[in-house]
Amino acid sequence: MLKHDWQFWARREQRQPRGFWVTWLIVAGRGWGKTRCGAEWLHQKAFRNPGCRLAVIGETLHDARMVMVEGESGLLQIAPPWFRPTFESSKRQLIWPNGSVAHLFSAEDPDQLRGPQFHYAWCDEVAKWHYAASWDNMKMALRLGKHPRVVATTTPKPVPLMKTLLAASGTVVTRGSTFDNAVNLPEAFIQALHDSYSNTRLGRQELYAEMLADNTHALWQPGVLEMHRVVRAPPLNRIVVAIDPAVSSNADSSETGIVVAGIDDAQHVYVLRDASGQFAPEQWARTAVTEFHQHRASRVIAEVNNGGALVEQMLRVVDPTIPYRAVRAMQGKLPRAEPVAALYEQGRVHHVGYFPQLEEQLCSYDGTGTVSPDRLDALVWAVTELALGQGSTQYRIRQL
Repeated sequence: MLKHDWQFWARREQRQPRGFWVTWLIVAGRGWGKTRCGAEWLHQKAFRNPGCRLAVIGETLHDARMVMVEGESGLLQIAPPWFRPTFESSKRQLIWPNGSVAHLFSAEDPDQLRGPQFHYAWCDEVAKWHYAASWDNMKMALRLGKHPRVVATTTPKPVPLMKTLLAASGTVVTRGSTFDNAVNLPEAFIQALHDSYSNTRLGRQELYAEMLADNTHALWQPGVLEMHRVVRAPPLNRIVVAIDPAVSSNADSSETGIVVAGIDDAQHVYVLRDASGQFAPEQWARTAVTEFHQHRASRVIAEVNNGGALVEQMLRVVDPTIPYRAVRAMQGKLPRAEPVAALYEQGRVHHVGYFPQLEEQLCSYDGTGTVSPDRLDALVWAVTELALGQGSTQYRIRQL
């Protein structure tokens, strides 16, 4: 029984707040224990309120099932053997022994929440929800019992829905960082986080759960990315793989930017994949060729300011027949990026899903600092190739 006593194991900040509140907003870094906290809270509501109706809402139905229900910290895993719910996947519902029922919903379909009504709800990763209407419809469905409540668990993003929740009356906020739960996380994992993300905007957001203010000097703003983000791309006429190769391949080397993007009939560009990383030359060449074949791309584009003929040689070693175009930048990064950023503002470039490290570079790089934004560079080459024409002197990009 002690093993399943959440009040015994939970940290103080993971226990339900006292006092009157309608929304408990848990804003914390990855690995803090948000999923466990949300699952334990909802399970206790089901246990203490026989016959109650509950909502489990994920970013997608897949997330609701794989993370919130069947995940390692999901509702099925944390429930004790003597009070474990039965999951009826075809009906998308969980039924507890005392008659309490939870229904699964996707935030991608706000209209699903128009008919039902609930006593309690658990919403996960609300900062990633594409439709604020899903939250509004959920709140309108919380109309059973004397004190209907909702727990929202998320890592933060400076999106309108998050700002609305933080400012709403009746909201109580719990904040925390990944390292609050360090005792339960592998030491190697903690060290890797320190090495990779210390002193970065991504680390401040994803690990320390900071709501970062927009960098007004950057060409890209988070709100623009969110506004035009999509779940899937339409049929595409042309797909390219763009590479911004690193000059060296030691522990202190820059990353090699590798971005896959395509364009449709309406001349809208869709960013499909960010495969960037710190690679040796043969590794980034093999990665780029793999992305080329997996996405059925028409061409590989690579910047050769520093690599010259070596870039093509590395690609040809992996695949001698691959269609390839070399490009050389004649201006700095910001001037090259400006026309691409303008396409974003016009709503003509869409991210298919989330690319945290790429988006961190887009929304933070303002021409200062010493770190090279290689992911940003690869993105600029891809969008330029697809939407801004080839060999355009307007953008000072020379095709080789």
